[in-house]
Amino acid sequence: MVSTDPAAAPHDNRLRPHAIGVAGIVFFVVAAAAPLAATLGLAPITFGIAGVGAPLAYVIAAAILLLFATGYATMSRHVTSSAGFAAFIEQGFGRTAGFAAAATAVLAYYAMLLGIYGALGFFAAFEMDRVFGVELAWWVWTLMAGALVAVFGFLDVNLSARVLGLLLIGEVALLILFNLVVPARGGAEGVSFEAFVPDNLFSSGALGLTILFAASSFVGFEATAIYGEEARDPRRTVPKATYISVVLIGVIYAWSAWSIGLAHGGSKVQDAANADPAGFVFGVNTEYVGNWSTEIMSVLVVTSYFATVLAFHNTIARYLYALGRGGVFPKALGVTHARFKSPYVASLVGTGISLVVVGGFAIADADPFAQLFAWLTGLGAIGILSLQAVTALAAVVFFRRRGDLSANVWTTVLAPILGAAGLVTIIVLAVRNWSLLSGASSGLAAHLPWLLVIAAALGVLLAFVKRDTVGSVAESFGSHAPSASDATLSGAVAPDSDESAQRD
Repeated sequence: MVSTDPAAAPHDNRLRPHAIGVAGIVFFVVAAAAPLAATLGLAPITFGIAGVGAPLAYVIAAAILLLFATGYATMSRHVTSSAGFAAFIEQGFGRTAGFAAAATAVLAYYAMLLGIYGALGFFAAFEMDRVFGVELAWWVWTLMAGALVAVFGFLDVNLSARVLGLLLIGEVALLILFNLVVPARGGAEGVSFEAFVPDNLFSSGALGLTILFAASSFVGFEATAIYGEEARDPRRTVPKATYISVVLIGVIYAWSAWSIGLAHGGSKVQDAANADPAGFVFGVNTEYVGNWSTEIMSVLVVTSYFATVLAFHNTIARYLYALGRGGVFPKALGVTHARFKSPYVASLVGTGISLVVVGGFAIADADPFAQLFAWLTGLGAIGILSLQAVTALAAVVFFRRRGDLSANVWTTVLAPILGAAGLVTIIVLAVRNWSLLSGASSGLAAHLPWLLVIAAALGVLLAFVKRDTVGSVAESFGSHAPSASDATLSGAVAPDSDESAQRD
């Protein structure tokens, strides 16, 4: 019998098994959603489009993503890999689809990361100038943040989880304070639940667009499975963290949007959102909670973006690590630190690529918010939503191929199909309204979504090139399997004998 004790085993380039619990994974994925920054940035957009019914859009978006999460979480009991979507899609649709998904995922998550670096630099430059009188270009703050992220990516994953936990608690605490004070003081026109009356959203004429923007604010929660190799008892930890993350993010967004609507008043909220998007939330927060809270909130926007950058960086590093480990990318990426068990090579390479691209935007004198942030996060959101839709269908195929008659039809068939249908609808809306989603209406930026198609095509080409050397985007590590998981099919955790036979 092979020992699974990390302390007793020689260095084998594994991620640290049993390192993160449910809370740690939740911190990573909720931080990626950036509750404070997303609320401040998207609330004026959703209210400006839909008016008083905007909060219901977050509930609908959460419901669609819960349907997706049902199949995703159920499949995560059988597939544990830091290759994330690529491993799931490969198990459902085969090796070539896995390669296409891997290339698309790397592009999509990189786009999200790079875009958020732009927002971080933009807000950091503004706040440092406003509070301390320090005037530096946005890209200087972005480079500093990138260097700090590189340090965290090099060290033990638990350090990142603790930092994200602290930052997340701060921003969520401010939102909860606002959400409690506004209804306690009666809002502008009294406490009402008209925001959740369907007619107020459906009659706005912008149901689809509002749900599109609401759904884009959830991007990042699906990263739960990426930490499966480092999770304690991944068969239970990952599904639990997935459900908690979706529900928690949904509650924060819907509750915050409801409180914002109450603060402005249902009859005035849409006009207020369109008249002053920048001060839409800050203004009522000052009115109801106090200027001291708004001052803290404006600073925590910067830390919120930093938490998001750190979370997405960790996701990227694990994708690069998994693909390097399996031979899809250079093998050097699949190396972990002897002491910290972190994918430090992939992390450093990821940081280097990020800063080179950010540097290119800086040299081109691009706007860090209107261009770097808006364009690339829009692209990343479409890519990740597309991967979610395909993964939902892959779960259906995966469980049908297993032929497990005892499988719950709701979790393995109906919910994933309904989730995929909802996600495809959102994706179509996103592509058709790309200029509204990203602000890019002309030039090459107007055609950025085609990069996702190109990435998938390159993945297919890579599958052909690697056909004789790489059998899977998520190669199994056999005897290195953590003992807490006995039903995984890819990544660092090997399948049990029955499942191997079914796969073959």
